[in-house]
Amino acid sequence: MNPTPLPKIMVAPNGARRNQKSHPSIPLTDDALVDTVVASQAAGAEGAHLHIRDAEGTHIIDAEHYRALLERLDQAVPEMYLQVTSESAGLYETTQQQDMMRALKPRYVSVAVREMVRKPEDWSNATTFYAWASDNNVQIQHILYSPQELQDFLTAVGKGDVPGNHHILLFVLGNYDGSEISKPSLVSVYTDMLKAAPKELNFDWMLCAFGKEETDCLVEAIRLGGKARIGFENSLWNADGSLAKDNAERVAELSSRL
Repeated sequence: MNPTPLPKIMVAPNGARRNQKSHPSIPLTDDALVDTVVASQAAGAEGAHLHIRDAEGTHIIDAEHYRALLERLDQAVPEMYLQVTSESAGLYETTQQQDMMRALKPRYVSVAVREMVRKPEDWSNATTFYAWASDNNVQIQHILYSPQELQDFLTAVGKGDVPGNHHILLFVLGNYDGSEISKPSLVSVYTDMLKAAPKELNFDWMLCAFGKEETDCLVEAIRLGGKARIGFENSLWNADGSLAKDNAERVAELSSRL
């Protein structure tokens, strides 16, 4: 499979946890999500990271729901890179996550390594799944939450547990509750590790960052050769600390800094 490059800017408009009590412009329905993605494209986003909710607003991973949404978005924004999530959010087991991806066979999906390998003995099943994805042209963006997770991932690649020499990554700075801080200076920790990786490996990587330093972290990521994921999944705030009006405003601010 010839991998499609990650978009320079990907909007992540809703996530699995926030709701309209968090911000009235978080899109929880498919209609609102389509409108948000269209507006974000106009503001400069070339891709979208998509979470879906049920009628009560609860995070779900459902192949048929995703299929219908992707068909709508393919009509509305045919040039965009449309990535679904496999996120557990504490609601799904690994087998359920893998079953959804096998049923949907998405072009692009984000997958947290820590959710495929919750304990060391899970690697055998994970390796089988990663091979299936490669064989079926399902392009995985591996989510890594710490430098240690990146090191463990590189070790797994070296052992052949994750196939191939080209890998698509998402590095996460900070967290929802603010107990871990997003700082632009942390980005180079990851890039230094990639530079030290075996020369036969190559990477297409992206960063997301929680909190009010989101914009500055993403500008630094792009300066260092990465891509940026921005939006209300990770931060509701502009760089000056003001609450953003909507996801398109977050995309526009980042676009203006590049």
